[in-house]
Order: sequence, then structure tokens, then C-alpha cells
Amino acid sequence: MPWQESSAMSLREEFVALAQHEQSNIRALCLRFGISPTTGYKWLERARQLQPLSDRSRRPKHSPNQCPLEFEQQVCQLRQEHPAWGARKLTHRLMNLGVKVPAVSTVHAILCRHGLILGQASEAATPWRRFEHPEPNDLWQMDFKGHVAMLRGRCHPLTILDDHSRYAVCLQACGDEQEATVVQRLEMVMRRYGVPARMTMDNGSPWGGYDGCHYTSLDLWLMRQGIRVGHSRPYHPQTQGKDERFHRTLKAELLQGLPLANLSEAQHAFDRWRQVYNQQRPHQALDMQVPIVRYRTSPRPYCERPAEPEYASAEQVRQVQKQGAISWKNRLWKVGKAFKGQQVAVRADPTEDGCYDVFWSTLRIARIDLRDQSIQAGRVIV
Repeated sequence: MPWQESSAMSLREEFVALAQHEQSNIRALCLRFGISPTTGYKWLERARQLQPLSDRSRRPKHSPNQCPLEFEQQVCQLRQEHPAWGARKLTHRLMNLGVKVPAVSTVHAILCRHGLILGQASEAATPWRRFEHPEPNDLWQMDFKGHVAMLRGRCHPLTILDDHSRYAVCLQACGDEQEATVVQRLEMVMRRYGVPARMTMDNGSPWGGYDGCHYTSLDLWLMRQGIRVGHSRPYHPQTQGKDERFHRTLKAELLQGLPLANLSEAQHAFDRWRQVYNQQRPHQALDMQVPIVRYRTSPRPYCERPAEPEYASAEQVRQVQKQGAISWKNRLWKVGKAFKGQQVAVRADPTEDGCYDVFWSTLRIARIDLRDQSIQAGRVIV
């Protein structure tokens, strides 16, 4: 039988010692040691020339298709700059920099050869269908990325992502998750990038209403800019899927193991990484384009002093009282504390007797049903 790898050297030495006797039958000895005569005579010849009996390297002396050392160094350097990027992203980034890349598999082989592969992706990947809005600024997704511990206090990253281009229009290091903080950052973002047609948020603080049913004052602030506001279904994070995926990337490429001293240092780190994400990092969902290629600013400018809504003189207009209710048909109907002090219009539903819709500007915010004396909030759930 063939020699076992663990005892190959000792068997070779024994074979050579026995075969060197004058009366030895080389072919019979080869048969007993389970090797061919060609192999036997090869070891004998090496022994006569005082050469080692260990296996010689089979590496070719010349490899015309081997990658140049300079290219391998470029791949390794870019990987060290972006440890979370895989072979595909590295390949497209190098191509964008004008480097000639043989193939994605070549880059992957270089990463493996230099021990730069952190782990393999799961083979049992779940297929999904991607959906995106057709134009930039059709929809922005907004959320907080939890909190990040700092040497002093906590950082709450506020993120806003454009649905069409995956462009990060906002990555701000905030000291809290209060509504006033969000409004301040939104003003800054919209002055630069304009106003989107829609925005979605989840139902947590500060996005959700106090009872999960009514609009918030933040919703009203956005609606004053002509933005349609939507909220994800409870316990359904897929609605905010692109922003959630952005959070994963942010954690893997920046936040993981990054020591932050204070909010100012965190914002500097966020600004540097956001530039890489928007302008350098190829995105798989964009056919390996970078987000800035697909993004453009909104043609709708931010309005510093939006006008109050106007209604026709014939309409039934009511002012929302301090507790968030209006008086209609000799009783109070709750439409939400966010609208306190605002004027709303009550319009009869022509298709159903006893039903009335409550509008703030052109948006329906509630529905009154006199038949069962109930009111239904009109908050958009997507």
C-alpha cells in the first residue's frame, strides 16, 4: 500500500538502507514497500548524490499569469483601510480608481492567501425582493441607531437614508433622542438637500404618538413642509429595511471597537465615514455603484416660515382645543394633541351617511362616525 504521510521519511530511509546492500532485489523490495520501481530508483539516486529524501516543492519556477506584487499590495492596503469590505466591493473600488483588476475571484484569492478573510457568508441565504422608489427624494427613511457608549456620556446616531439611491443625507451624533434635537438636525439637512416627498419612521420615541394612534408634533412639523408622513407597522422593522441595513454597515465598518471621547469626536468620525459610504463604497443593491452617482438634491427648497393652512369659506372649520379635541355635533372628538391650536376642516363623506372626515390642510387626520359615536385616527401606517 502507499506510504503513510506520518512515516514517509522513516520508510524512505529504511528502503534506501536495505536497497543499498549488494544482494538486494530492488524490484522485489519496491513491491514489499508498496512503491513503484521508478520511485524506488529515484530515492536511491538521491541517496547516492547525498540529497535529502524529503519532498521537493512542486511550485513552478515561472508563473506568467501570477498577479503582480504591486497589485496584491493594493488589494491588501485597501482591505486594511476597509476591513468589512468583501472582494466585490474591493474590486469595484479599485476599478473606480483606475486599477486594472483581473477578476473578483482573483481579489478573493489574494485575501485568502494573506489571511484577510474574516469569515464566510452563510450558504443558506434567504432570497428577498428589493423594492426602491423610482426617484431620489421620493422617500427618506429616518431612525436612531440606538446609543453608542463614549468616554463621557452616550452618543445617539441619527440616520436618514434616501430610499432610491441609499445616499446617507444625515449621520449626526446626537446627545439625546428628543424631538427638539431631531427638528434641529432636520432643519440643517433640508436646507442643504431640500425637502423629500415622503418620510417614514417607526413607532418608538420620538416618532410615535403617546398612544400609538395619533400624529405627533414632529409629524406636524414635517407636514408643514408638505411632506407625507408614514410610520412602520408595529413589530415590522422590514418597512425601515434600508435604514436598518445601513445601521448594520455603520456598526461593522465604524462603530465596532471605535473608542469615542465625546460628541465632537464622534461627529468627525461620522463625517469621514459618511463621505466614504456615499462617494467611495460600492453598493451591491446598486449594481456596485456608489450612492452619490444616483442621488441629486430635491427641487423643493426648505421653507423657513410655512404658511398656515387655508380652507374654503363654506367649510366647517374648527380649532383644536388644548386637550387635542374639537367640538362637533355637541360633543368633543379627539384628533390628537399634536394639532392643538390648529384649525381643521370637517367634511361630510358623500358616500356614507353619518361619516365625516377631519382635514388639516389637505391631509385627512381623522374620521368621525356618528353611527357608532367613534373617531378613527388617520395616521398613515406603511
